[in-house]
Amino acid sequence: MCEEAGIPASTLCCEGFVGLAKATSIGLGMPTIPLAMVPGHTNVQSALELRSNVLETTLAQVISNLTTPPEIASFDEEPDEGAVVFEGNFDAVNDYFVGQEWSDGLPIVPPTRGKIEQFLAFTDLPPETVLGIMLPDSRAATVWSVAVNGVMAGCKPEYMPLLVALAEAMADPYYGVEHSGNTPGGETLIIVNGPIVKDLGLNYTQGVMRDGFLPNTSIGRFWRLYLRNVAGFLLHKNDKATYGNTWRVVIAENEDTLARIGWNSIAMDMGHKRGANTVTISRHTGGNLSVSLSGDVRRDMLPYLADSVLRQTNWQLMFTVGQGMGTLRPQVLITPILAETFHKAGLSKQDLKQFLFDHARLPAWQFERILRDWTLKPTWDLAQEVRVGTIPRVFAESDDPNRMVPIVWEADDYMIAVTGDPMRNSAYVFAHNGILGYPVTHGIRLPKNWKTPKS
Repeated sequence: MCEEAGIPASTLCCEGFVGLAKATSIGLGMPTIPLAMVPGHTNVQSALELRSNVLETTLAQVISNLTTPPEIASFDEEPDEGAVVFEGNFDAVNDYFVGQEWSDGLPIVPPTRGKIEQFLAFTDLPPETVLGIMLPDSRAATVWSVAVNGVMAGCKPEYMPLLVALAEAMADPYYGVEHSGNTPGGETLIIVNGPIVKDLGLNYTQGVMRDGFLPNTSIGRFWRLYLRNVAGFLLHKNDKATYGNTWRVVIAENEDTLARIGWNSIAMDMGHKRGANTVTISRHTGGNLSVSLSGDVRRDMLPYLADSVLRQTNWQLMFTVGQGMGTLRPQVLITPILAETFHKAGLSKQDLKQFLFDHARLPAWQFERILRDWTLKPTWDLAQEVRVGTIPRVFAESDDPNRMVPIVWEADDYMIAVTGDPMRNSAYVFAHNGILGYPVTHGIRLPKNWKTPKS
């Protein structure tokens, strides 16, 4: 970058993003990066208003940034890992952690050395092991910090192997943790597979997305605490969510049902072997329930489900054709009774994915309109993109503007998990955040002396 090379530069920034730019620049190693503010937001200004704002405000700041040496950078020192940062009773510790922005606003379990060591006993990795570097703060994710935040979240020590796997997944560059504070405010969905589901007592039946089961709830809270305390996502700073959501409880798949009907789990779809202990993460901007699928499977149920998928996807099409180019991964949760009903009708999981690919479609002109008019992207001509080879041929099998085109590149882009109330015929559809939270799956490494915890 120009700034790193010592060349004068000025970064333009809309007014609402100045705080975010200043916070992010610290983690990037340039806390005094010169910023020039554009008043308001450019997308809601007329050409005349934008011109006036730039000439009257922004231009002078650009000139100043290019002609005045920036301040000498300084960085705040952080406490060493293992250091005692505070001593006091429960209330005092919580007050201190809130003041330091280390808390999510709820009471935390004080991370005493004794409690941390209990967590470390459930991993064979040394405490100083670096699991990855977390943006935007560029802070090392260590086994020690995983244990600390696991204690704070109210987890049990035996959850430690799963927490370590989550930290590794968070640091995976394919996932893109640096996008966790983007304006759509997407939240991460965590799905657990393998024998560890029952070992730890994770809920995978009725109320699977509801808080109330300790492992599902506390591990979900750990995720958000780790984003805050290690990656560095704080509201009004690096976290720029327009609305946002709270953390999601962890979901576990119903592998008993999967085994009965011979379907792959999410982990297997992501390349892992049957029976492997894994965590799968993906970031979604929201979702909605498709309640009471009934009637004939092919005539009634599947079209209803395909319609539900389509209705959850609008601006996210930019991840299919545009900013992400084939990175949209819609997620569908179906209850065991639905999975079994589809299986009885002769459908495999791959058949279900193919049906969604073939029927969750919209007219080409509407697809292009969403990209061109509603997401403020360049003019998109699907047929032209096919001709130059940037997208699959399925998007331009004819020149008819009313031809129906899919919302993803291929059937395997759909992610399907079986979980929830075994006796309810409903589904839940998540709208995916594309490259801003691309799905990854990581294995869970159990310690050599692992024993199934007593329930």
